[in-house]
Amino acid sequence: MYEFIPAVMREAAKIMLSAHDIDRAVTVKPGDANFVTAYDVAVEEFLFRELGARMPEAVIIGEEAEENHTELLRSNLALLIDPIDGTTNFIHNYRYSSISVGVCDRGTMVWGAVLNPYSGMLYHAERGHGAFVQSPDGRETLIHVSDRTLDKGLAGFGTSPYYREELGERTFRTVYKLFGIARDVRRSGSAALDLAMIAAGALDVFLEYRLSPWDIAAGSLLVTEAGGVITQTDSSPLTFEHPCSVLAGNPACHTEAMKLV
Repeated sequence: MYEFIPAVMREAAKIMLSAHDIDRAVTVKPGDANFVTAYDVAVEEFLFRELGARMPEAVIIGEEAEENHTELLRSNLALLIDPIDGTTNFIHNYRYSSISVGVCDRGTMVWGAVLNPYSGMLYHAERGHGAFVQSPDGRETLIHVSDRTLDKGLAGFGTSPYYREELGERTFRTVYKLFGIARDVRRSGSAALDLAMIAAGALDVFLEYRLSPWDIAAGSLLVTEAGGVITQTDSSPLTFEHPCSVLAGNPACHTEAMKLV
């Protein structure tokens, strides 16, 4: 399974890379700036079809599905899929978007992968076996979170633009505090890829006040298997049954950032 899923993800990436006239295929879901393209749907349908054929026993939960049965996570083997995480980036050809697939076994994340289609780098982790990055030619490298403190760290964040306006205001108040302490801040537009960057040691802490289960499923396991810490912003454990807040980082930065959050 863990060899088959990355191969399917790389095939799905070809759909993204072949995209053209993306603006003509954009619709808006409920909520400001909550976009979906025909390619989001095409990638998700491809993943559902290919993974479902090989894993018929699994519940498949995807961002663009009409119904997302996250209430079944605690009693089933489930796949949580984000076909294009960073859709607004994708629309603007900003080239920082990702495909994310997480495997959840009765409420516990056991495997996850985040693929950057543009670089071809696939970040993956299996519970208890560490986190790795796979290059397009198949080479595997073990990855680990950084050991930087917050004053020497790079802080990433997301703004939850289509959920609640007050979350945006709250986010920027917190980020201003981070900006005053950290080396710098970044807002990339793909939470899944940002969590992969935490695992790889390129980013040191990441904050977002509301993310959906498919946004964080794979990335959360990457972070923990790479030696990092990921919780909600009130320090409680993540949940994959409904949207929640996220604070992730290496142990030192997570502790320091929690005081600000």
